[in-house]
Amino acid sequence: MTAPLLSVRDLSVAFHQEGQASLAVDRVSFALDKGETLAIVGESGSGKSVTALSIVQLLNYPAASHPSGEILFKGRNLVGAGEEAMRRVRGADITMVFQEPMTSLNPLHTIERQVGEILKVHRGLRGAAARRRTLELLDQVGIRDAESRLGAFPHQLSGGQRQRVMIAMALANEPDLLIADEPTTALDVTVQAQILTLLKEIQGRLGMAMLFITHDLGIVRKIADRVCVMLKGQVVEAGPTAEIFAAPQHDYTRRLLAAEPKGEPQPVAAEAPVVVRTDGLKVWFPIKTGLLRRTTGHVKAVDGVAVTVRTGETLGVVGESGSGKTTLGLAVLRLIASEGPILYLGRDIQGFDAAAMRPLRREMQVVFQDPYGSLSPRMSVAEIVGEGLKVQNPRLRAAERRARVARALADVGLDPATMDRYPHEFSGGQRQRIAIARAMALEPKFVVLDEPTSALDMSVQAQIVDLLRTLQATRNLAYLFISHDLKVVRALANQVVVMRHGQVVEQGPARQIFESPQTDYTKALIAAAFAIETTRDDVVAQ
Repeated sequence: MTAPLLSVRDLSVAFHQEGQASLAVDRVSFALDKGETLAIVGESGSGKSVTALSIVQLLNYPAASHPSGEILFKGRNLVGAGEEAMRRVRGADITMVFQEPMTSLNPLHTIERQVGEILKVHRGLRGAAARRRTLELLDQVGIRDAESRLGAFPHQLSGGQRQRVMIAMALANEPDLLIADEPTTALDVTVQAQILTLLKEIQGRLGMAMLFITHDLGIVRKIADRVCVMLKGQVVEAGPTAEIFAAPQHDYTRRLLAAEPKGEPQPVAAEAPVVVRTDGLKVWFPIKTGLLRRTTGHVKAVDGVAVTVRTGETLGVVGESGSGKTTLGLAVLRLIASEGPILYLGRDIQGFDAAAMRPLRREMQVVFQDPYGSLSPRMSVAEIVGEGLKVQNPRLRAAERRARVARALADVGLDPATMDRYPHEFSGGQRQRIAIARAMALEPKFVVLDEPTSALDMSVQAQIVDLLRTLQATRNLAYLFISHDLKVVRALANQVVVMRHGQVVEQGPARQIFESPQTDYTKALIAAAFAIETTRDDVVAQ
């Protein structure tokens, strides 16, 4: 028998703080052959991403260490390998798609430069050759009108588009091993299917191995040959995917397979007051070309959108990545420039300056899609969650502010004892819960939730859905809920707006949209989402 491409043996990872060490990964072992896909699944904080980062030696040493174990890649132990040796491996033999693309892409460089840099360093491509290969890669991962996006910066792309750029960069050098850490987290269901198909096609062509980290069990069943289930840093169950899904042996695995957001939102009274209303809202970004940077056209990110959100109501906004969902949310909050009336509690706030908007900021909150990008790495969790309280209620004593931070953290399922830690010490899902706690600590009236469950595993998704329902019922909150996960939208939304290319293509009561969609686009979205769900349900029922 030939040796596996990757062999992880008895690996442990410890994090050191204030003279104490805590194990994040505890004696984990698995192997991966060429052309094979292994999925690692488990809750946020289970050690999935830490294991992946250990393979490419990207942990923060000496704050992290390996008390035991080895990582053999093509027979060579990567644990303890020097930086120069690892630099030759990373980006060429082993590449990685990270969970949060905004923190992985350089905000000062264009997309063409960032993809081209990899081609230059590892393949020696420059100029026209690098440009052709860059366009080919962007087209492969589904970037629409790729040539017009070459000069774009990361902040000018949607979350899903940024994730696709990351995938293009990872595939640029046709690696032997691709580590994909939640690579489809930010993608809508139709593009998710395209990306998974693309990865499998490239894998078949190159014989590439894939280590796939995800909380979405529907994806696992579709793409993985084998599965490792992790809990609290340990592998509690491993085996062929079909066997794990058909006959899970561990209680935790069974709970994962059964977990998903359930139920329906509470009905909203017909006389419930309107919190937010827009009419013909527009956000157009100019396209500037030539030496003088003249405006030659516009990207119509939001083009004539009218929405209404009432007290106690959730308006779900769905659509492909780049359809204008997030731009709509930011425009309603007056965080980006727009045209058209925005009525908040009956007042048109479109013309308000910064001073006039300041008192409303407490009442109008947002939970961003990328929790790591929205949390300051230099502030503790207590400072992050308490910052708004300090600004909006300066008379609040420090002890009371700390108590309210503790309550907010407990409300989203985090241990208040962790409030003095920093964002990098939490998993992606835990950081998302911190972002939700920060918004809820101010007791707002209207909250824009931009993919608030995208980084969470299935069991925690269900908890967050229940939490958002409870908060809405007890506080009479109005939500604008932006998501590509239609199962979560179905569980939370009273009304649904379907967007495409900046425009509303369909809207109405959630039950009507999901049971009797009218447009082909909406039908395609729903078919893609619930085909995966049906597959999972069939497996669990076996």
